[in-house]
Amino acid sequence: MLHDLVHMGVPPGEKALRTVAVYLALLLLLRVGGKRQLAQMNTFDLIVLLLLSNVVQNAVIGNDNSLVGGLLGAAVLVAANYLIVRATFLHALVTRILQGSPTTLVHNGQVDDRALRHELITRAELDAVLRRQGVDGLGAVEEVVIEPEGSISATQKPQPSLQDVLDALQRIEARLAV
Repeated sequence: MLHDLVHMGVPPGEKALRTVAVYLALLLLLRVGGKRQLAQMNTFDLIVLLLLSNVVQNAVIGNDNSLVGGLLGAAVLVAANYLIVRATFLHALVTRILQGSPTTLVHNGQVDDRALRHELITRAELDAVLRRQGVDGLGAVEEVVIEPEGSISATQKPQPSLQDVLDALQRIEARLAV
């Protein structure tokens, strides 16, 4: 039993290579899959991600179910992730290549239907995201952007301050007094 825990079924170099290859392939697949896959998931997206982890499991572990092999694979995965995150932090070009750039979905209160189609977001999904953020519909937003990691942020139209309302009221009263 102890032998099965510590004896790896594949050489350590192969284990590391398998782990890095699967990590990079998944990174590419998720990049191609779009921003929506990362944060604005529906039930179908969640099922795909769960099944994806199961599908690539054997590609990572190979013919190895040992404790040492699993720990080595985990260590290589964490190290590869650290290196990628570090590279994106240090180099804007790497960030743009691996993560992409923000996409504006609404600009000056006008919905960009082409951008919605590109990101596979329906108007109903956009409305739901805005409601979750406490925004009262598309009429209340100046701009809506989907970030490279998939989060959607809305900038509301400026609301008049109390002083703005009082000044407008004074102007109306002055016109009525004439």
